Amino acid sequence: MTLVSACHQNDASTETSRVAGGDPERGRLLTQQYQCAACHFIPNVQGANGDAGPSLEHMGRLSYIAGGIPNQPENMIRFLQNPPAVKPGTLMPALGISDEEARHMAAYMYTLR
Repeated sequence: MTLVSACHQNDASTETSRVAGGDPERGRLLTQQYQCAACHFIPNVQGANGDAGPSLEHMGRLSYIAGGIPNQPENMIRFLQNPPAVKPGTLMPALGISDEEARHMAAYMYTLR
């Protein structure tokens, strides 16, 4: 029985553990600080819940970031730090997010299931 439940384990804690050094709660607060909800709908983040960018409501279970980048922690961190460098032509600006901040924010993104 334990083997079966381990095979199907797919909760947020498993996903966030993929982001070394990431703290999901700090990431949620940073997502508020950087006003990401001005352009995106993000559950549990204060802001305008914008619709200029895609909803991030299920970001943690999507296969791709920005429609074509494999949704893996290092890709998420790089994208959060400098979206135009990772996906030329994106409207998402580089906001000066540090590596540490991006790790926390990525950890939070993986809780969005």
